[in-house]
Amino acid sequence: MDNIQKYIIACLIVSTQAFASTIFAQTVNALTEIQYLSGRDNRSSTTWDFWCTGGRNSGKWTKIIVPSHWEQQGFGEYNYGRDYVTYGKNFKFEEEKGIYRHTFTVPKTWKNKLISIVFEGSMTDTEVKINGKLAGPIHQGSFYRFSYDITDKLKPSGNNILEVTVSKMSTDKSVNNAERLADYWIFGGIFRPVYLQAVPREHIEWTSIDAKADGTFAMRAYVNNLDANTNATAEIIDKRGKILTTVTATRTDSTLHFKDKISNPLCWTAETPNLYTIRVTLQKGSRMIHQVTDKFGFRTIAIRSGDGIYVNDVKIKMKGVNRHVWWPETGRTINRNIDLNDVLLMKEMNMNAVRCSHYPPDKSFLRICDSLGLYVIDELAGWQKAYSTETGLKLVKEMVIRDVNHPSIIFWSNGNEGGHNKELDDDYHLYDLSKRPVIHAHHRPGNHFNGIDCNHYEDYYSTKKILNDSLIYMPTEFLHAQDDGGGAAALEDFWELHWQEKRGAGGFLWALVDEGLVRTDFPGVVDVNGVNAPDGILGPHRQKEGSFYAIRQIYSPVKISMKSIPDNFNGQIQLENRFHFTSLDQCSFKWSLLKFSKPFQTTKVDTINTGALRGPSILPLHSGQLNISLPLTWKDADALRLVAYDDTGTSICEWTWTVSREQKIVDKIINKDSVSSIAITESDSTLALKANGITIVLSKRNGQLIQLENDFSAKLSFANGPILTTGINTLKHFKHYSTHGAHVAEASFDGNLKYCRWKMTTSGWVELEYEYHLQGTYPFAGISFNYPENFILGVKWLGKGPYRVWKNRMHGTLGIWEKRNNGTHTGSAPWLYPEFKGYHADVQWMEFNTVEGKFLVVAKEKNLTVRLFDFYALSGKRMHPALPPGDISFLDYIPPTGTKLALNINTNTKNLGPNSEQNVIDAPIKRSLYFFFGLPKSNDSEKQFTMPSVNVLTD
Repeated sequence: MDNIQKYIIACLIVSTQAFASTIFAQTVNALTEIQYLSGRDNRSSTTWDFWCTGGRNSGKWTKIIVPSHWEQQGFGEYNYGRDYVTYGKNFKFEEEKGIYRHTFTVPKTWKNKLISIVFEGSMTDTEVKINGKLAGPIHQGSFYRFSYDITDKLKPSGNNILEVTVSKMSTDKSVNNAERLADYWIFGGIFRPVYLQAVPREHIEWTSIDAKADGTFAMRAYVNNLDANTNATAEIIDKRGKILTTVTATRTDSTLHFKDKISNPLCWTAETPNLYTIRVTLQKGSRMIHQVTDKFGFRTIAIRSGDGIYVNDVKIKMKGVNRHVWWPETGRTINRNIDLNDVLLMKEMNMNAVRCSHYPPDKSFLRICDSLGLYVIDELAGWQKAYSTETGLKLVKEMVIRDVNHPSIIFWSNGNEGGHNKELDDDYHLYDLSKRPVIHAHHRPGNHFNGIDCNHYEDYYSTKKILNDSLIYMPTEFLHAQDDGGGAAALEDFWELHWQEKRGAGGFLWALVDEGLVRTDFPGVVDVNGVNAPDGILGPHRQKEGSFYAIRQIYSPVKISMKSIPDNFNGQIQLENRFHFTSLDQCSFKWSLLKFSKPFQTTKVDTINTGALRGPSILPLHSGQLNISLPLTWKDADALRLVAYDDTGTSICEWTWTVSREQKIVDKIINKDSVSSIAITESDSTLALKANGITIVLSKRNGQLIQLENDFSAKLSFANGPILTTGINTLKHFKHYSTHGAHVAEASFDGNLKYCRWKMTTSGWVELEYEYHLQGTYPFAGISFNYPENFILGVKWLGKGPYRVWKNRMHGTLGIWEKRNNGTHTGSAPWLYPEFKGYHADVQWMEFNTVEGKFLVVAKEKNLTVRLFDFYALSGKRMHPALPPGDISFLDYIPPTGTKLALNINTNTKNLGPNSEQNVIDAPIKRSLYFFFGLPKSNDSEKQFTMPSVNVLTD
């Protein structure tokens, strides 16, 4: 059973219980009743009358769907929160307002009930009138639920008129500073649902629960208009619907108090998201007055000074990410499926935590975190400046009252990066009976709070210094993932540092998604506001970028350090259990022996043997062995693959190791049989060698390939190499000679390149052997050739994939991968994945598909990285990192990438950790590559190679 099934079952249980309660309670009119005036999300919107005061389609009455942002409906103008930088000033309060009108009726059954109008979120200053009368004070603050009692303003029969005026900017300067002048898209409008809520005169307004891991239960229920002879009880119900206990309330003023203890509760953690239901009932005798239900979990959160963060007496470390509420077509108006998908994607990356930056999320997101298991930081807005105390007091109350009973929330965050009004720090506990810790998500040293330092964007070495301090270190933002920089690049070093250090508490990557906006003023354009918003591990529509797969491996709670299969391998694999609460005997494993196809074949991988087994009994934070019973013939396979699954059958991680050595791969592919003779044509400056219809033309002045020809298609434009990507050389000698079944052309050099030796065989295969010497520190090392990028259609290769790599993000899965030339870079439209260009690791062979035909390269030695064309990890003031010369490179060393912040704060990529330092080279490097500039016949028994019969580009 996977996470989606678990979530659906949890929803069915809740729905069944709620339905049963509804049938009983509705007979006595005792439930809270809801009537939506708007749609419930971006899939079920309702049309209201609308007038926009400025920008597009302004100055006239028209229609708009609610909930929505009016910009995404074609009104007003687009604004990014940093417009004060881009345009020298920001938009003003008077410039853009939306005026809404909507007519509604009230059910007759609501007579004698108290009726409120509830807004889940409106951007930002919101004035509400019912039948021409103000519902209450103008609400200021975009991301919070607010309501007005409108009982005395309604017509019990006939039409009621709702008028809402929403101002995009606030008259409260602190609101604008906290949430409008931020580094994200700024919208206007009623962007979350609006509904009427009816309750009995005597009713429960809200509850606050404190349920500890030892089974201790306490709750406060805040009630209105309660008579002295009204009784209150609370029932705790398990997931099977069994009532575990019934508690009678004690009463003080307008508050009911419940206390009890249950034995051996199933505790809530991110690994074990066990939920219980609380059902609270007000009764007079046998008559039910009001009833509410909620979900909660038993768990205890503690910060142990100088030690760590504990959940249920177990130290935990955060594998987290920052998340904005986002969808490209509808902005911050989303739906539950988007919330669910985001949680599933985080879980797929083996994350256990999320920071709801820089504002509270939709209610459904928190429910899903409760159900599937993520530790949540719920954050008051305050991008880099704080709300005023007067405004902040109201918004803290609104946020905490809405979210207080979610067990997934383990911290409240009182603002971001300087947006901390310290006068609000103690207000969270006024409404949170469990008194969760409050933190400051900051970016300045010395602004720690409650024993936790959350300082943003420290490098690896400054992180080490902080971890030697007395504080717990949990960066709420680190490794900024703009474009293809950051994210998983350098993450392995950071994660191992946090994992091994006592006070390392993990952290939260910036950020989950690229905030690409589908604009309505430029149809079809996906705008990320330059370098401001493409900060995601995922694309705008949740396309998986390269860091996604690397994070999944780095954060895997089943850790395997074996990099290659040893010669004496007997099926034993060392495992480390990095779960906090789960023994590995709750997991299962499946192994497979694989055969890889040869180049140019349509099939890619065949599974020749497979097996499954239960995980060994290895407790959390301990190590042990997995014993695989492999068949005697296992060495005949090309690779061994292992997949780990959790107790729901969901894949945790997979590993693939080569069984066949590189020479065996080469021998399987390369045909050494004689097919034809070798024709030799020489001039003063060139040497041409021809066999099996293939001609290579070499320069006698530098030993480089300068031309390719064949008898079946136009010439291939692969040429001008090898050239060293780093270093200098001068030709010393050029000679050529015949040897058994081949002709050799050899160039020797003074300088870093020692020699390159071309060998044309009678079968048409061309071997290039070369040696170079470098001594020092270098970003990359290897050889390059030229080839026009626009001639490439795609590549297929045996190696790591499916994504490109960097020196500090070398993760990938060994297999046969294929991709088309889409020309895209991460962080820019059209967001086609996987990106074609980049470094591709551990390539054993690569097949190039071009408009001129196909050609193939095979590596004799291991650890070859192939570079395809020009690409960068980061755009900005300068493109980063620097590139080798040429178009296609065959490399032994590649560069690391930095992050947006690493470049902008004048630190170097090398400060991100050991894997982010430049390459130190001090030994000669020899390598052989085999080329075939053609296409094999389809029948494996026919060893002869021919050129492709295709339409080709001619000069």
